[in-house]
Amino acid sequence: MLLALTVPGPHGPVIQAATTVAEAAGALPGLRVVDARGACPALRVEEADPEGDARALGRLMLWARRWCPWTALEETGGPGLVLDVTGSAHLWGGEAALLTEIEGRLSDLGLTARLAIAPTRGSAWALARFAGPRAICGPGEVEAMTAPLPVRALRLSQDTALLLQRLGLKTVGDLLAVPRLPLARRFARAEPSDNPLLRLDQLTGRLPEPLHCPDDPPRFVARAVLSEPVQDPTPLLPALARELCAMLAAKGAGTRGLALAVYRSDGEVSGVEVATARATRDPIHLARLFEGKLDRLDPGFGFDLATLAATVPEPLDARQPGLDGRRDDGEDLARLVDRLSARFGPRALLRPAPRESHVPERAESWVPALGPSPGPVPPPPRPRPLRLFDPPEEVRVIYAVPEGPPAQFVWRRVTHRVARFAGPERIAPEWWRDPPGTRLRDYWRIEDQEGRRFWLYREGLPGDGRGGTPRWFMHGIFA
Repeated sequence: MLLALTVPGPHGPVIQAATTVAEAAGALPGLRVVDARGACPALRVEEADPEGDARALGRLMLWARRWCPWTALEETGGPGLVLDVTGSAHLWGGEAALLTEIEGRLSDLGLTARLAIAPTRGSAWALARFAGPRAICGPGEVEAMTAPLPVRALRLSQDTALLLQRLGLKTVGDLLAVPRLPLARRFARAEPSDNPLLRLDQLTGRLPEPLHCPDDPPRFVARAVLSEPVQDPTPLLPALARELCAMLAAKGAGTRGLALAVYRSDGEVSGVEVATARATRDPIHLARLFEGKLDRLDPGFGFDLATLAATVPEPLDARQPGLDGRRDDGEDLARLVDRLSARFGPRALLRPAPRESHVPERAESWVPALGPSPGPVPPPPRPRPLRLFDPPEEVRVIYAVPEGPPAQFVWRRVTHRVARFAGPERIAPEWWRDPPGTRLRDYWRIEDQEGRRFWLYREGLPGDGRGGTPRWFMHGIFA
C-alpha cells in the first residue's frame, strides 16, 4: 500500500512516516508531499496523529514488560522502545529466541519492528536502525559491528552529522580512529546529547547510560503464562497469591498493596489494585480481596499473561499465636477493614487520626482506614472527653463566679446545678491559622448534682477588646 502520514511543515505538509512500499517508491520521511508525489503519483496521504501515536506507544511499552521488568520509551531518534533484558533473555531460550518471540508477538498485533540486542543502549539503538531488521551483538563485538554504520547512528543532530561528513568522518569507524583530544577540543561547547565523543563513549560502554523507567518495577511479582488466551483471571488468583506470598515469606516481608495485571493479546494492559490496612502475606485473604472487582477488567479478546505484584512491600516478622491458640484481635480487625474497603471502596471506611494541634476540634481528623499509619502524637496535657460536639453548643449561664465557672446553666432546656469543677485550662487561638479577632477559651471540667460530667468553655474575657460579653459553650461529655 502506497500510504504516507504527514505533519505540517514550513512549506507544506511533510511526510512523517510511510509504508515500506511507499518508501521504496520514493516517499521518504522528511520529504514534502509535493516532492514525494513527483516520484510516486499514486501516493495516498493522511494526517498523522502524534498524540494518539504517543499514547499507543506508551501502552505498548507497558505491554512489553511481559519480556522484562525494565521498559521505557525511546527519547531520541524517533519513536521506539528500550528494553533492558539483562538476566531475562535466558528465560526465553536465549537472545535469538527472545527476538523471535518479540517479532512474532508484534506481528500478531499487525506491527513490524527493527530489533537489536547489544551490550549498551547506544549500540542497540544504532544496530536496530542501521544494521538490518534483526541484529545481535556480543560483549566484544560493539566496535566491529558499529564501525560501518553512518555517524547518524550515534544519535547526533542533522547539523552535527553533516559537519562530521564534511570533515571526512562519515562512519562510526572513522570517528573511532580519530584521537580523542581533537574531538574534545572541536566539540567542547556542544550540548552533551550532541557531542560525538560522549556518544562514542555511550556506544562503546565507557560511559554508562542507565534506563529510566516511568515507574520502578515491583520487587515481588508472580506470573502466569498461558498457552491460550482466556477471559477470566479468577481461577489464576489462588495460585498467583500462593506464589507471591512464598516470595514474600522468603524475604521476611508482607505487603499492604496488590496489583493484578492482565496482558491482552491485542497489546493492551488492564489492571486492578487493592490495599490492606496492615502488612500481610496470607494468600487466602489476599485472593478474597479481588472478589467483585474482576468485573471491571476488560479482557478484550483474551489475555495470555497475568501478573500479581506486591506494590507496597513492608518487613513482616513471623508471629506465633498465643498459648490458647487465639490470634491477635488486631489482625482480625484489619482483615475486616480490608474486606469492607475492597467491597465498598477505599474511602468508604474512615478512622480517626490525631493531628498536632492544641485546639480540641483540630486535634483529630478522619482519614481512610487503609491510609498510612499516623506518626506518634504527644497526648494532651489534660484529660479530654470521649465525645465532642461539632460544632459546640451554646449554653445559657444563669449565674457564674467572676473569672470562674458557672454555678448554674441551662443546656438543651435542662437546668444543671454545678456540684464540682476543675480548671480553668486556657487555650489561645492559633495565630497562624485563625482569623484576627478570634477569642481565647477557658475550659472547665464540671460535674452537676446528678453526677454528669461536662466540658464547658468560656469564649473570650470581659474587656479583651475582641467582642462583647463572653459566651459559654458545651464542647463535650465525659464518660
